[in-house]
Amino acid sequence: MTTQDLFFKLLRYKSITPEDDGAFDFIKDYLSEYKHTIIDVEDTKNIFIYKKFGEGAHLSFAGHIDVVPPGKGWSSDPFEPTIRDDKIYARGTQDMKSGVCAFVQALKHAKGFNGTLSAILTSDEEGDATHGTIEVLKYLKEIDFLPDYCIVAEPTSEEKFGDAIKIGRRGSINGYLRISGKQGHAAYPEKSINPISQIAPILGKMTDHLFDNGDENFAPSQLVVTDIRAGMQVTNVTPNELDIMFNVRNSTNTKQDDIKKYIDSLCRDLEYELRLTQGSFPFVTSRDSYIVSLLQNALKSVVGSKAKLSTAGGTSDARFISQFGIDSIECGVKNDTIHGVDECCEMIEVEKLEKVFSHVISNFG
Repeated sequence: MTTQDLFFKLLRYKSITPEDDGAFDFIKDYLSEYKHTIIDVEDTKNIFIYKKFGEGAHLSFAGHIDVVPPGKGWSSDPFEPTIRDDKIYARGTQDMKSGVCAFVQALKHAKGFNGTLSAILTSDEEGDATHGTIEVLKYLKEIDFLPDYCIVAEPTSEEKFGDAIKIGRRGSINGYLRISGKQGHAAYPEKSINPISQIAPILGKMTDHLFDNGDENFAPSQLVVTDIRAGMQVTNVTPNELDIMFNVRNSTNTKQDDIKKYIDSLCRDLEYELRLTQGSFPFVTSRDSYIVSLLQNALKSVVGSKAKLSTAGGTSDARFISQFGIDSIECGVKNDTIHGVDECCEMIEVEKLEKVFSHVISNFG
């Protein structure tokens, strides 16, 4: 099966989170020389595929087969790959069946590796991710079979293929702030406590506040207000309470307690409630890690230039992998149409990514 045949095969699976639509059965049969373990939890499908070639280190690839719903307005069937202008249009072309295709094909043709090669695949990365990759890692820890290094094939390239790889990700802290007042008639403001008036002098100190200055790996941790609402959409009643929602994409230099202390200092004279949740924790793999240099060398060999090291963007399953002490890095195709209508990818990018992964395998150790 050619790389394009494999890519088209994967794209035709209607694997909307948390379904795999039979894709994992196909992949385990396609990689028939590898052993596999099914680790399904509730409605999430997970599969671990591995082969021990020798006694050396364990290199794993990770990815997800699930995709977000296609939405409306596509120019062609989102689950029937269509070629237009040298691009392949289908849901999941960039995020991230391209990456899955590339490492599955690289594993299929791997020869003479001195160690263990494996793949971690889940059907729930785009959803809550509660029962996905994290469950595979727990299982691998129990049997003392965690990888030494892991490449997550998320789409990381920006302007052109191979221009950026991710060595870490920022964390995500969600904030929910409620300011309590006293509802009243707008004609008698002295008889009420208007939470809008209370928050007004504070809001400027809250919006876009930087908790740190960033460093060589991370941009500054910035508070971004995402929602403010109060009142009953009438002009003659002041509200009883006001709710603010915000998010901080935090680096390793800012923690949840830093945010709590800052909001507490701003609201110390008000009646308020603050709730913070940590959607994900920040992580970074050392720039000196073996897998970082190996992947950069592979990209330079394939595309002829050095990729920048980045931690920008949202979250990925690499956040779980790094928690287990595994050096994790992300590398994939361009990400300019992910989750959008008419998501598309150039076939040459997928083929180059396969070459990059094959180069890593061939030169590992």
